[in-house]
Amino acid sequence: MSFLAAYRDREHALQLAEAIKSLASKLPPLKIMHVCGTHEWTITHFGLRSLLPGSVEVRAGPGCPVCITPASEIDLAAQLALDNEDVILTTFGDVLRVPGSKLSLAYARSQGADIRVVYSVADSVKLALKNPRKEIVHFAIGFETTAPSTAAEILQGPPENFSIICSHRLIPPVMDYLLSSGEVDLQGFICPGHVSTIIGVKPYLPLAEKHGVPMVIAGFEPIDVLIAVNMILLQLLRGEHRVENEYTRAVKYEGNVIALDIMWRVFTAKDSRWRGIGSVPSSGLQLKGEYRSYDALKKFNKSLPSDEAMPPGCRCGDVLKGLIYPEECPLFGERCTPSTPVGPCMVSIEGSCAIAFKHGVRRKRN
Repeated sequence: MSFLAAYRDREHALQLAEAIKSLASKLPPLKIMHVCGTHEWTITHFGLRSLLPGSVEVRAGPGCPVCITPASEIDLAAQLALDNEDVILTTFGDVLRVPGSKLSLAYARSQGADIRVVYSVADSVKLALKNPRKEIVHFAIGFETTAPSTAAEILQGPPENFSIICSHRLIPPVMDYLLSSGEVDLQGFICPGHVSTIIGVKPYLPLAEKHGVPMVIAGFEPIDVLIAVNMILLQLLRGEHRVENEYTRAVKYEGNVIALDIMWRVFTAKDSRWRGIGSVPSSGLQLKGEYRSYDALKKFNKSLPSDEAMPPGCRCGDVLKGLIYPEECPLFGERCTPSTPVGPCMVSIEGSCAIAFKHGVRRKRN
């Protein structure tokens, strides 16, 4: 059996499902949250929720970096490109159609703004070198997974006509925020695999201790996720709240120390807004003083508004907080579809609503 086949083996999955049912029968009903778009894709695409007993819910949290980027930052990036003919705005493809409060990058591009899709921040730097008479502004989005690559380019001293709108966010602070808010009652966390390859195990330790919640770092295959659920239930039965690493084939205890060093040499943490959630302490990144010349907001004398209203009827905020499933939003599949998205969760391939629309089993609304 190949490596991939082993992690998708049907018989193994069914055995794990039976083990989970046995453990769950000894526990009260519980909710587990994950904060990773790829985990949600795996869970939905492979129908893993159908294998779990009704007393065990796995809810998606704010694991899609595009979805939680505030509308005000999208508005600012789009308007900056529209207002300045000498600006070329670069970003990743799944950001283009995400609606801001006023416009999207795709709409701004249709109105003449020079907005280009890149595969990495390095592509933006190359563009700056090739176009010295243009201002290249990179809309830098992503969690700890992508922040080190942005930092690495800044450390190398890109040309003066390069700058960034920094929309990077940090995962552990928002996990702490959700657990502290009391809005959703959680008994366990499946920690994100991609982020954990960078930050390792240590950042989750104080969260598990503070909130008394078991946490398991998991890989992205169906067997990974089912093992993680099983490990959380075992901890709950034992009265434990530890951080365990199921994804040992990719995640080290200390994380990627080189990437972390690069990230913290360039950035410092700040309080940041998350769309649909609000302001989360120390959850965003900003350039340190010696690198502020690469801050597009400073270069173009821009500031971000603090208001973050969701579109009327849109419940993406509740989806991101794990309060509802996507199908419980009144707009889902009717006014809001992948071709006509109202909220951000219906756009990105990591968005819970987009995943549910394409792969999910329709649930009845309450």
